Amino acid sequence: MSRRFVTLTRIVNTGAVNFVRNAWLAIAAMAVMIITLTIVLFSVITNATFANTIAQITDKIDVSVYLKDTTDEAAGRAFAGQLEGLPNAKSVNFLSKDQVLRRYRQQNANNPALLSAINETDNPLPATIQVKPKDLNKIQDIRDFLNKPNNKKLWEDVSYRDDRKAAIDKIAHATNLLRRAGIAAVLIFAVISMLIIFNTIQMAIFNRREELTIMRLLGAGTWYIRGPFVVETVIYGVISAAVSVIIIHSLFVAASSALQATSLGLLDINYSAQYFRQHFFVLLTIQLVLGILIGAVSSIIATRRYLKFKTAN
Repeated sequence: MSRRFVTLTRIVNTGAVNFVRNAWLAIAAMAVMIITLTIVLFSVITNATFANTIAQITDKIDVSVYLKDTTDEAAGRAFAGQLEGLPNAKSVNFLSKDQVLRRYRQQNANNPALLSAINETDNPLPATIQVKPKDLNKIQDIRDFLNKPNNKKLWEDVSYRDDRKAAIDKIAHATNLLRRAGIAAVLIFAVISMLIIFNTIQMAIFNRREELTIMRLLGAGTWYIRGPFVVETVIYGVISAAVSVIIIHSLFVAASSALQATSLGLLDINYSAQYFRQHFFVLLTIQLVLGILIGAVSSIIATRRYLKFKTAN
């Protein structure tokens, strides 16, 4: 166990020394990797922000069913219970005529003309059932239920704000486009960074070819030769992940200070910054894992090619 620990320590130390020795060669690889990881982090935060925006708008949308005056309260509550049983019904709220009238007075407390008009007559406002849907794309299921012959005789009118649905569709479309663009960009830059790391390791192997040949002749194992290169590229990944997190943090600080003067459209910068802070360690872990994975895989492929060539000879 002690011997393995000593071997591992030597591999790590050699990898760290190689990183310092090849620092200038590593700059290009780390620069592209930083771009890749920054795009990943930005995409994750932006998608979460758009999802929150959609959830907020969706929560404000409901289907209001205005019951006929001939529908008594017991029948109305029973009908609300049936609506509550629909798969796409998130919540159902029944408001009697008196409750609707009280709410109307509260909402128009500062408008004497409207209050005077409503007080001059018997309560003309209908009992109302408010249905919040789970999925706006399946709103037709609720409409179909309402339009059944036995149900249609209970209500007078139905209101549904399609303008908010249109806004949600636009946000969802933008989110999908961003997600696809982000995935494409990440794949492209990941491949580029792997190629650069591959070439960097190949150059390092070429510069140390005599040393590695001697190690091979002396019986050094595959991982004793490969290990330092893997450690070197793992350091690339760790540094790149840390820098990408710092870049995103700096962008949030700059955006927050300019928030009063800058419009960011659908992107809620306050929520994005909050999401970044709340999930900081999770996001940092994702960055570290991706950075280490990109570096290690590139290094393993590069050294495998060298070791295969030496074995063949």
